[in-house]
Amino acid sequence: MSEDAMHGMNVTIRIHRFTPKAEPDRARRHSSSPFGGKARGGSPFGSSPSRRRIRGKHFTQDYAIIAQPGQTVLDCLLDIKRNIDPTLAFRYSCGHGICGSDAVSINGTPTLLCTAKIEDYAKSESSQNGDASAMANKGFRLTESAENAVNNNISSTNSRNSNGSDNAGESNGSLTNQSSPSSLAVIEIAPLPGFPVLRDLIVDIDQMMNQIKKLEPYLKADGKLATTKDGKIDMFEYLQKPEELKRYELLSNCISCGVCEGSCPVYAGGEAFIGPAALIAASRFINDSRDTATDERLDAIATSDGITACQSVRACSRECPRGIDVGEEMWQLTERVKNRQA
Repeated sequence: MSEDAMHGMNVTIRIHRFTPKAEPDRARRHSSSPFGGKARGGSPFGSSPSRRRIRGKHFTQDYAIIAQPGQTVLDCLLDIKRNIDPTLAFRYSCGHGICGSDAVSINGTPTLLCTAKIEDYAKSESSQNGDASAMANKGFRLTESAENAVNNNISSTNSRNSNGSDNAGESNGSLTNQSSPSSLAVIEIAPLPGFPVLRDLIVDIDQMMNQIKKLEPYLKADGKLATTKDGKIDMFEYLQKPEELKRYELLSNCISCGVCEGSCPVYAGGEAFIGPAALIAASRFINDSRDTATDERLDAIATSDGITACQSVRACSRECPRGIDVGEEMWQLTERVKNRQA
């Protein structure tokens, strides 16, 4: 077992935080106006409170902790909140990847806090430079910052070699690079992209949930009770074959975490695109042999902000915690709508 595994590793949790600004009591302040008390109720002169831009202070804060490689990022945030900074705000519930309430962006990748392991996301500066060098060797063009990091890493290595001090840090039998800034592991956490930020890592998912409800994600049958030959109610009216269940079974595992929408470059709070989460909910019933509203559901998604707005980037498939190939499902819906219109 390595020394890091036995004693833990030094990790800096870098969190993009947001503190909302206290808003004045507008209704009392403008009580003489006939529209003063109606802004929150959907007045045409004011925006909906859920879509109104929240003003406040954005800042980045670092927390230095010692973590085990097998710990989850959620474990680390709970440790920070309990022992270092009780003002840190984030959302979680089950802690086992079932509820989907703790979706954030870790190192630029939307995922769940409770399933993200420290060993998978904690990378030192030197290892990041190594990743950039490997990418350059594969023929990828580096960004300016990545290229500078590689060049600086190479020049510092050459400097050490010329001074003959490669092993100077090991003379006392300890690994001095464990305490150097270049070897310190950093995990950067930000709110889930595409959603308005309420506080720190907590985002407003109301718009996503409203889009899901808009597509009526529940079984619609014809309401006619099947009967047997002797006139009794047929208890096996909705009996399905295994292949029929297989068509939608995986889709029913969607937990509406918003990871697919945070990964989608088209989704922006449901304004330009209804979003993959809502379309997955619709597809689950479109593929259900018991449902009798397939045509209605296809009409609902065949709109300018529905499946038509999907650009088939397939970024939504990369980090689905339930293993759904969201991008493939979007493609299947696109083809089904096209074939139906033809």
